[in-house]
Amino acid sequence: MKVVLFCGGYGMRMRDDVDDIPKPMQMIGDRPLLWNVMRLYAHFGHTEFILCLGYGGHHVVDFFRNYDETRSNDFILRKGCGELEMLSSDISDWTITFVHTGLDTPIGERLRRVRDHVGDVDMFAANYADVLSDAPLDRIEQNLRARGAVGSLLAVPPQAAFHMVETDEQDYVRGITPVSTLRVQENGGYFFFTPEIFDYLNEGEDLVADALPRVAAESRLLAWRHDGFWKPADTVKERSELDAMARRHARPWALWDEARQGPPDGAPAAGTPLSLIHP
Repeated sequence: MKVVLFCGGYGMRMRDDVDDIPKPMQMIGDRPLLWNVMRLYAHFGHTEFILCLGYGGHHVVDFFRNYDETRSNDFILRKGCGELEMLSSDISDWTITFVHTGLDTPIGERLRRVRDHVGDVDMFAANYADVLSDAPLDRIEQNLRARGAVGSLLAVPPQAAFHMVETDEQDYVRGITPVSTLRVQENGGYFFFTPEIFDYLNEGEDLVADALPRVAAESRLLAWRHDGFWKPADTVKERSELDAMARRHARPWALWDEARQGPPDGAPAAGTPLSLIHP
């Protein structure tokens, strides 16, 4: 299965006005966010990637063209550094297509611009390149195939640390509720689509704001509720938290690593299918 990854965002909330490194290339431990996302898909056997490049795309290209396997794999060095034998590999079986999809292009249009690269398939995956999770991608794919819908997305609990305030007509506070406890779900990415998604997507449109409501209106969009690990890197704080987790070897998203540390106590790692999403 091919995996389309949207790598073109500016990531303004993560910028320090010094460099032009795009958000997917921010480091989490020894490897960038994008690499971690790709490794999760590869763990489930999906090793054909289509990268939708935009802002700072040359950083993505340079990283893979000059990829150093020794950063995360064991190896043997012989003959005074003249001979290198890798004992394992990260990306030797990956096929990566790099597509320059524009600087200010909406995600939906980025997807349209790689349609020819997706090819004649019955299903493909798509995702943001800056969100890490331990979502069971195999079960999500199987659920979509069994249900015959156009697409599926990951539904996760709200991540905000804010509190909702309920007031009466006289503006007296009647309740204060953490957003994270509300019975609502947030779009968590990790999409799976059939090629029919392109029938709902017009030129220049966004994927989530424009195309997916049309699919939902026909009861052809599925949600998979995931209460396990899911964490974006939209801000410097969030990226720093992920980096700190990686450096202390607590990487619940690293399903490919047998030595990984599991999710926090009480946080289930599996998900459950939800009904078809309605607008």
